[in-house]
Amino acid sequence: MAAIISSLLGGKPPAFPPQTQDVQPGYEHVMNPRPQYKAEWYKGAGKLAGKVAIITGGDSGIGRAVAVLYAREGANVAIVYHKSHQDAQETIEAIEAEGAKGLSIATDICYKQNCFDAVKRTIDTFGRLDIVVNNAAVQFTATDDILEYGEDRIDATFKTNIHPMFYFVQAALPHLKEGSTIINTASVVAYKGNEILMDYASTKGAIVAFTRSLSQSLIGKGIRVNGVAPGPIWTPFIPAAFSADKVAIFGQDVPMKRAGQPEECAPAYVFLASQDSSYIAGQMIHVNGGTVVNG
Repeated sequence: MAAIISSLLGGKPPAFPPQTQDVQPGYEHVMNPRPQYKAEWYKGAGKLAGKVAIITGGDSGIGRAVAVLYAREGANVAIVYHKSHQDAQETIEAIEAEGAKGLSIATDICYKQNCFDAVKRTIDTFGRLDIVVNNAAVQFTATDDILEYGEDRIDATFKTNIHPMFYFVQAALPHLKEGSTIINTASVVAYKGNEILMDYASTKGAIVAFTRSLSQSLIGKGIRVNGVAPGPIWTPFIPAAFSADKVAIFGQDVPMKRAGQPEECAPAYVFLASQDSSYIAGQMIHVNGGTVVNG
């Protein structure tokens, strides 16, 4: 194994220790090293004071980092995730450590009613909703053989990555008002493709189109819709989808020659949720380590 990794890296040490997980979408608390989400260098300025956000996939990875910075900026935060575990509890504790209130909602967002119920719980708890972050996704084992993409896998990827975005917007819209924001997580693979993640990349392309279309639909209501298209970010997705060899070199193919951390993505979500981006709608922010894409 060590010889294989050394060959892949051209003699350089691995970016991350080789590791895999056999669960989807993966657990953050068993990763080595743990992803960085606290952004201790980031100073809150009350940009989201008094607001309420709901974040799908908010228990770990990028979602956790966004939840922490939203709390630091003064927002109360509901996190939605697949099933209760240590990651979600740690995220709620991190939100509360920022002086905000957190709400954890464990549910399967592939079902429309569960999405509506999650929004209702958020409204019942906090009394309002201002920011919707559609971030949850799955990324199954990487393969470049399209014959291995079975019906169940394709269905699961689309039902998790794009369908709930429709449901959460439908559920949230009656509660949103002028000045509210919707932020969708896409990916660099929506623009450049990925031969070993064809189903995942396809859903991310759909999210870009969804973001642009929804933006045009809601802009007249004063509701801004934008997105973030991350590049290689060190999240539970990575050991859950890639082989140990690929984990060891993860992120080294971008101009910055390294993977990003969730805390490096989170400020883009703050920007898009705040008044700082008041003249921006229908756009994607590319947090990807220097990869140049069009759109």
